[in-house]
Amino acid sequence: MAKLFRITTVPLSLQKLITGQLPYMRSRGFEPIMISADGPEKKAVIEEQACAHVLVPMTRKVTPLQDLKSLWAFYKLCKQHRPEIIHSHTPKAGIIGMLGGKLAGVPVRLHTVAGLPLMEATGAKRVVLNAVEKLTYACATKVYPNSTVLKDFILSSGFCEPAKVKVIGNGSSNGINTEFFATEALEPEKLVQLKKNVGIQPDDFVFVFIGRLVKDKGIRELVDAFKALHTKYSQAKLLLVGPLEQDLDPLPPETLQEIESNPAILSVGYQNDVRPYLAISQALAFPSYREGFPNVPMQAGCFHLPSIVTNINGCNEIIVEGENGLIIPTKNMEKLKEAMEQLLADKALYAHLQANARRMIVDRYDQQHFWGLLYQEYQEHLSKHELAIP
Repeated sequence: MAKLFRITTVPLSLQKLITGQLPYMRSRGFEPIMISADGPEKKAVIEEQACAHVLVPMTRKVTPLQDLKSLWAFYKLCKQHRPEIIHSHTPKAGIIGMLGGKLAGVPVRLHTVAGLPLMEATGAKRVVLNAVEKLTYACATKVYPNSTVLKDFILSSGFCEPAKVKVIGNGSSNGINTEFFATEALEPEKLVQLKKNVGIQPDDFVFVFIGRLVKDKGIRELVDAFKALHTKYSQAKLLLVGPLEQDLDPLPPETLQEIESNPAILSVGYQNDVRPYLAISQALAFPSYREGFPNVPMQAGCFHLPSIVTNINGCNEIIVEGENGLIIPTKNMEKLKEAMEQLLADKALYAHLQANARRMIVDRYDQQHFWGLLYQEYQEHLSKHELAIP
């Protein structure tokens, strides 16, 4: 069996970015091994992906000494297992995986780009992050941006030559399981009870956000826009589903205060299964500053939710303006409020967007189709290096 290393910085990324991929690849002859730093999701991801997991300590911050230790640990791991393919996700795991794999002589080194933190960086930090990104791509045999716009950014930034870059299918890192993300997969009685537990009334119009509660997800603008909107539309609710992370990209105190004190803002923290929260909502509000190819708008679409997204890569490919959602500028509270009001007040527009939402996701991003395309990529790379194809 061909050994396949899948490496991310933290186990949560293995759980969320490539759900279901590894059992699929094993069924087609690969021996997958997961690699990441430790984290609370490690046990669950081992069970879900049904394959081995090896710890390599990594941090999400710029930590040169620790990064060298991580590189050495990964290099030794490659020498021990001799994988045919390394496939990395996330920036830190990308540089560790691609550089370590190249030094160890691993023949096929693939890196998926699912968002670039450097897009929001400035000054010396941006210079360092640019250099790391270029080195990562130089060590990779192929780079897979998960959206067309992200591909264009990589090429315009001069990170690597065009021949090395490819978007798989219509984009995404994993496609979406359209049978799992479906209203029919949930029990109606439990949704009724969830509404009661959360505090949603029958006539409420619920805007849902799913993701980390941090500044670069647009939470500050979302909270301000909702506060202004709620003064006019008392039936509006804002449902925040995700962990509060105040270490790397903190929210300002006034935003935190509004989330805590406003009874129409319902913050439920991290949820392992977001489907019930999508099912009890009417629209997605996703004003992120940067993304790769986000899962959340695809998941929301599967539940017939129109989406409000910012005009950034990934989001502006999943959402087509006026067809399955609305697209607004980044960091613009007024435009966000206007879009939210449109969905509340214009019933004809809402009905049109809602009618298209699920169909447009199913037609373009079904998961099984994406996995098949990725498997073909693996086969082609192994063939080029005259390695055994599973």
